[in-house]
Amino acid sequence: MDKKIIAKAIDHAVLKPDATDLDVERECSVAVKYDIASVCVKPCHVKLAGKLLKDSDVKVSTVIGFPHGGTTTAAKVAEALDAIENGASELDMVINIGKLLSGDYDYVKNDIEAVAKAAHSKNVILKVIIETALLDDENKKIACKLSEEAGCDYVKTSTGFNGSGATPDDIVLMKNSVGPNIKIKASGGIKTLDQAIKFIELGCHRLGTSSTENILTGGNIADKSSY
Repeated sequence: MDKKIIAKAIDHAVLKPDATDLDVERECSVAVKYDIASVCVKPCHVKLAGKLLKDSDVKVSTVIGFPHGGTTTAAKVAEALDAIENGASELDMVINIGKLLSGDYDYVKNDIEAVAKAAHSKNVILKVIIETALLDDENKKIACKLSEEAGCDYVKTSTGFNGSGATPDDIVLMKNSVGPNIKIKASGGIKTLDQAIKFIELGCHRLGTSSTENILTGGNIADKSSY
């Protein structure tokens, strides 16, 4: 697979709690070097990333309600609009996992829909993180369907901060749970070229990873059992 295709599928994550301004500067440099899709930074770093990436084709993305999804809908909308004002063109929002597991599906759908409307009013993409590690298969399907009904652009596997990350089985399940207009993002534990190719071949349009350079310089071939 052409590495340019892989590069343009990567959302390079700079989301660790201790990520500094210097870390963002370094990782944005990596992103520009490899001409990836976007750099996903914490909301406080959106303005900085925008300045660093302004002369490139790399987009600025950020996270909403991250990493647990438990903030109120009003807070998520405010966070989304603030991020967009600061220069984000893509948002990765965490669903309210506890409300989903409580069976309060109207709450979950309305929560996503409010952020989707805010994002789309500014021509910004919304990816919805369902946090697969915390859900059984039935709840994964429900989360995907609610996200689609609420108007998302992507469904995404994981934050990477709440248990295991993306698996091939979850990608297949998610893809089969939404219509053809909803794209899939795999995130969490993607560290090698071999893994990246596998997820793209399964139908992922984006990959969330902090191992961009390792992937695009060849990386190590992953043990298949680690997928």
